[in-house]
Amino acid sequence: MDARLDYFGSALGAKVLKHINSANKVLSDSTLPHTTQELVKIRASQINGCGFCTDMHTKDAAHAGETPQRLHLVAAWREATVFTDAERAALELAEQGTRISDAAGGVGDEVWANAAKHFDEDQLAALVSLIAVINAYNRINAINRTPAGGYRPGQFG
Repeated sequence: MDARLDYFGSALGAKVLKHINSANKVLSDSTLPHTTQELVKIRASQINGCGFCTDMHTKDAAHAGETPQRLHLVAAWREATVFTDAERAALELAEQGTRISDAAGGVGDEVWANAAKHFDEDQLAALVSLIAVINAYNRINAINRTPAGGYRPGQFG
């Protein structure tokens, strides 16, 4: 299986990815816990059906020391007891932010208030931005049908 388009081979595609990657680097360097970042990326990627991003972020999380049990339970985080309250708040915000068109009012006030209990203003800005950025990556890779399974941790630097 091949991707529909060599995104890096396209001058415009490479330029777009360069800017998205720059935004992602700012978020990676933020005070939002790295574990939370990976969990959010995994959950949004699962919802969006992005195999490439799901493969990448589960492998990156495992490489960083995340347990197989927690990785297997991301899709069922509501019923799982292995996530902290802060991680659960981030996962709920990620779900509502990713499925924004499914709810008439977008992200609910209760979900926002719960996230605000666990994260400071900069971390909330990072979390909101992270949800937007991973959704952009998901859409590029899902539309392009970028194959999943071959990612190696650290592959992109």
